[in-house]
Amino acid sequence: MGVTRETFYGSDKIAVMPLDFYYPGKGKSGDLPPRKDFAGKWHPTLLKMMPNIQLTLLVGQYAMRVYLGKQRQKNLTMTVQNYADYLPTYFPLVHPSPLNYGWQNRNPWFQTQVVPELQKRVAQALK
Repeated sequence: MGVTRETFYGSDKIAVMPLDFYYPGKGKSGDLPPRKDFAGKWHPTLLKMMPNIQLTLLVGQYAMRVYLGKQRQKNLTMTVQNYADYLPTYFPLVHPSPLNYGWQNRNPWFQTQVVPELQKRVAQALK
């Protein structure tokens, strides 16, 4: 994101809102999915409390499914690669988990094209 630790954790400019407030546990290839309908039930109420959102980062396939629905691409890679299709409201991203380091290595365009644009958009939103 290109922000300091202090800005991320210690400011009132960045909010982190998970799809669920309960950790579902580990699955075969990562965490289990969040509970169905939790985000649909609670996110609208929470978002009303944050009326000045400038940019929403959709981190991972579950967030993309909830917020982009049928507008997302055939798979996560294509959705992230076509991030500009969802701007200025949403910025879809791969989850920054160690489980996704292989994905990042197979998709070098992420670091060279997507990350700089993400940093630019975050800087603009924080102004």
